[in-house]
Amino acid sequence: MTSDRPSGQFRWENAASLSPMGATTERSPQGALVPDMLHDCDQIAVVYDKGQTPPEITIRQVSGSVHTVLADGVAIVVVARASGPAPSAEDVLLVERSC
Repeated sequence: MTSDRPSGQFRWENAASLSPMGATTERSPQGALVPDMLHDCDQIAVVYDKGQTPPEITIRQVSGSVHTVLADGVAIVVVARASGPAPSAEDVLLVERSC
C-alpha cells in the first residue's frame, strides 16, 4: 500500500484497540497503540469521549522497564521496553472520540 503522507506522520488506520470488535461500548478512556513502522517508535494514544474533559495521564513504573499508563488513575496500557527511555505523560496522544 502506498501513501502520499509525509514520513513522520502516524498512520491512524493502523491504530490498534480503538474500537475492539464485539466489545460493548464503554463510557471511559481507552488505550490504543499507533504503530510507526518507519521510525520503530510506536505511539500510545488515549481515546476519550467527545465533550468530556481530557483525562489526566500519569505513568507508574511497575518494575524495571515495565510501566503502566493511567488515565484519571485507571490503568489502560502496560508498556514493556527492551531498551530506550521510559514513556512520559507528554508522549501520550489524547484523541477525542466523536461518537
